[in-house]
Amino acid sequence: MEPRRLFKSQKNRVICGVCGGIGEFLNIDPTIVRLLFVLLGCTTTGIIVYLVAAFIMPEEF
Repeated sequence: MEPRRLFKSQKNRVICGVCGGIGEFLNIDPTIVRLLFVLLGCTTTGIIVYLVAAFIMPEEF
């Protein structure tokens, strides 16, 4: 069994593919992850978490 890896999504990409990648990794709809990031985005913490994830997460190949 191949271990799952977290990547930015190429097919579920809206801005950077972070939410799509997290949704694919957790096997949930990426829209749910996007809604959570919007709720967190109302605070500065959510924006910082998204930007850090956008720079750290590797691209899907």
